[in-house]
Amino acid sequence: MGIRFDKLGVVIAAIAAYACLVAPFATFRANRIVPGEARSMLEALPPAAGWTLTAIVAAAALVALLRTPLLLRLVASVIALAAVAVLIGLAGSFLTPEGDSYARISPAHGFWLLVFALALLLADVLTRLSLSPWARVAALAAAVAALGLLLASGSWNSLSILKEYTNRADSFWTEGGKHLTLALGSLAAAVVVGLPLGILCHRVDPLRAGVLNVLNIIQTIPSIALFGLLIAPLGWLAANAPGAAALGIRGIGTAPAFLALFLYSLLPVVANTVVGLAGVPRAANDAARGMGMTSRQRLFRVELPLALPVILTGIRIVLVQNIGLATIAALIGGGGFGVFVFQGIGQTAMDLVLLGALPTVMLAFTAAIVLDAVVELTSIQKSGASS
Repeated sequence: MGIRFDKLGVVIAAIAAYACLVAPFATFRANRIVPGEARSMLEALPPAAGWTLTAIVAAAALVALLRTPLLLRLVASVIALAAVAVLIGLAGSFLTPEGDSYARISPAHGFWLLVFALALLLADVLTRLSLSPWARVAALAAAVAALGLLLASGSWNSLSILKEYTNRADSFWTEGGKHLTLALGSLAAAVVVGLPLGILCHRVDPLRAGVLNVLNIIQTIPSIALFGLLIAPLGWLAANAPGAAALGIRGIGTAPAFLALFLYSLLPVVANTVVGLAGVPRAANDAARGMGMTSRQRLFRVELPLALPVILTGIRIVLVQNIGLATIAALIGGGGFGVFVFQGIGQTAMDLVLLGALPTVMLAFTAAIVLDAVVELTSIQKSGASS
């Protein structure tokens, strides 16, 4: 039997080869805003570490390239990811001149390509293993714990992104709290308003088309434009409505950002509520009606429990969407991780951009995995109840 290649593994191996042999692994800058000097993997690391990492990545690429057992692919991807994550910190200390507090060492695109290729290999293995929802959440918790240990160990302290964090540690957590408040608060408000509105649209046919069309129109407005459109009416309200300013309502800041995210959140919540309720089997309603249940009892004991997986899917969409859109809120003074993104763009300090962008991506990724698991668990419970 000839050698058999894995189709996705060919792509992974090609990316890994380019990242190791062609792309720079790290960037050296004399200070935080000057153009950087690229360093290859063997230039950015001590010789022993550089060749060791090259060998580990080459072995992982070979495992990915061939049709190998899933356990071997899992071990190879985890070991290679850990090696890349640990040794980029070593590159920071190796490239920084002794006693130089101005130099900045950043992961270059070769590092990010390696992380992408190895994460793709790991994701492919986990998908093929068909893990249960709890197992996926456990894998996520293990990854978060490993990242936390890496950061706590101080091995990344010489990297520019950690130096940016050190200079802004207090404001980082403050803005992080604002980011979560905007994303989760607007979601909660959308559920409180959207769920009853979705139930009403399901039961009143003439209302459904009008409400969904209006929400569709809102969804098509670009986020920056919607933020801008809300400045004038909220500013007028703050100036003319007694007590409005005391409640935090004003033309710029958290209020327009919160309202915009709330408006964007309504369509997925309302639409998925309508679709979920419409998908409830007629036989289930007939059986509940035959048991003497009132309309209210059928709604809360039969229809909503059966529609819950679809409704939760809409909530998942909203949360991931809001975590990303909350970044734009910084443009109108709403705070959040977008503050660092736009400060970094203005100062041409890309590590400051990453300080805002990476937590946003990780929050969205975590929310997606956790809510996917919740949706699957509720679907399993629904199937068990139906059978």
